[in-house]
Amino acid sequence: MILDSTFLVDFEREVRRGERGAATRFLEDNANEPLMITFTIAGELAAGESLGRDRMRWEAFLSPFQLLGFTTEVAWHFGDIYRALRQTGSLIGANDMWIAATAKAFGVALVTRNADDFSRIAGLDIRRY
Repeated sequence: MILDSTFLVDFEREVRRGERGAATRFLEDNANEPLMITFTIAGELAAGESLGRDRMRWEAFLSPFQLLGFTTEVAWHFGDIYRALRQTGSLIGANDMWIAATAKAFGVALVTRNADDFSRIAGLDIRRY
């Protein structure tokens, strides 16, 4: 499963505050699932206020997750998603399209709080938490 930025921000906040929230419970309920992030998610977190100021902390936070990189298959799915959303006048943010394209290219589910935007993409396996 790819853990979207919304999930990771919520999880990081729960860890920092010592809370057992929705993200933590989701991870506990899916403890045997492989956990992944995309190159775009890693970049979003690097740009963020919480993790982006300390590279060592950022790298430590990302270390449990498999990083899925850019491939030609990801690029193809991005183009396919872009064309479909543009045709219906329902474009979403470019980073979200890259995340969805990566999920489709690798054939994995996407865990997100942002299901409204991602649900516009046909064939994307979305898991809410």
